[in-house]
Formats: sequence, C-alpha cells, structure tokens
Amino acid sequence: MEYMTTASTGAPRWLTDEEQHTWRAYLHATTLLEDHLDRQLQRDAGMPHTYYGLLVQLSQAPRRRMRMTELARNAKITRSRLSHAIARLEKNGWVRREDCPSDKRGQNAVLTDDGYAMLGRSAPGHVEAVRQALFDRLTPEQVKSLGEIMKVLATGLEPEGADADLPWLR
Repeated sequence: MEYMTTASTGAPRWLTDEEQHTWRAYLHATTLLEDHLDRQLQRDAGMPHTYYGLLVQLSQAPRRRMRMTELARNAKITRSRLSHAIARLEKNGWVRREDCPSDKRGQNAVLTDDGYAMLGRSAPGHVEAVRQALFDRLTPEQVKSLGEIMKVLATGLEPEGADADLPWLR
C-alpha cells in the first residue's frame, strides 16, 4: 500500500485526532445531506437529486440548451452517466437531445417546456429541504465560512489544463 509521506522523513502523514474527527463528521454530514435531498426529490418530483441538478443547469443555460460535454463537466459526472440520465429525462418528456449545429459529432441537451414546468413545481420543496437541512442550522457567519471553505476545496480539487484526470473530461 502506498502512503502520502512527508518529504523530510518519508513517514506517512496520518490525520491528527482532530482532523480524523472532522473528516468523519464531514463524511457523515454530507452522506446524510445528499440522502435527505435525494429522498425529498424522489418523493415530491419522482427524480433523484442528480437529475434535478441537470434540469437546473439547463434552465439557466441560454435558450435552455447546453452541449452534453459541458453539462457533464458542470454536473461533475461522466459522459456515460450523463447519457443515461438524459435518456431517463427524455422518457419523462423533460429533456430532448438535438444535434449541435456547429459540431456534427456533438449533441445538445434541451430543457423542454414540460421539464421547465416540472422544475418550477419541484423547486419550492427542494429549496425548503435545503434550507431546513443546512442553512436554518447555521449562523450567518457559519454560512459564510462554509462557502469560503467549499470554494477553497473545489478550487484545489479541480485542476485546470488538458492533463487534468477528471472523470467528466474523459
């Protein structure tokens, strides 16, 4: 097994007790939060949280359409998983695919009027679930700190450049 080591000693960089406690609390909370939001959307809108996120992305795109590769990158999912999700959303009549006029190999995902209406019906309940599960439990200072922390983490985990090994770029 390979371990991250310090440059000077070659010893593994184990987590401190406080870091281990924080790491486990983070994993526990994010798992519970994702499950909470997924269950709410399944119950109220008949779709998983990932699909809702795709509809939101499309609703905010110009003319409610986006290249599939860009949608995968924004959603942080593989192109294969995106293709499966779009197929399910097409079955519901919420999204359609169309050829990209500027690149014959590419496709756009387009949010249909029915999809936009579904998003409008499901957004209030979803926002309330997010507020109840996250923001209502934090002080304004904690909200600000959480946002800053998440931005630092995301920036460090999403390298730029052609050599970046990220699933949604494959």
